[in-house]
Amino acid sequence: MRLMLLWILNAVALLAVTYLLPTIRVSGFGTALVAALALGFINTLVRPVLTLLTLPLTVLTLGIFYLVLNGLLFWLASALIPGFEVRGLASAIVGAILYGVIAWALSALIPY
Repeated sequence: MRLMLLWILNAVALLAVTYLLPTIRVSGFGTALVAALALGFINTLVRPVLTLLTLPLTVLTLGIFYLVLNGLLFWLASALIPGFEVRGLASAIVGAILYGVIAWALSALIPY
């Protein structure tokens, strides 16, 4: 039950990002649910591999490249999901940061 609620709250967080950034669009709540699911899978399966592969670059840039990696994965999700549009890498980076902060804040509202 908690997992389903977190999924819905992540979709709400994605919709909140669309209201804050005009360069990110989601066509509806159903698309936000699919995009939140895709972001979850990408963050679970792809991010650890890319984090390990780009570790030297992340260390060299003192961790700043990790923000770029988050933005690229956010952008990847938008490329895979029709109805979820992100215009540009800068929008993807800012959108990923906002999405993470809003999703974290909303998930903090759920008791364990």
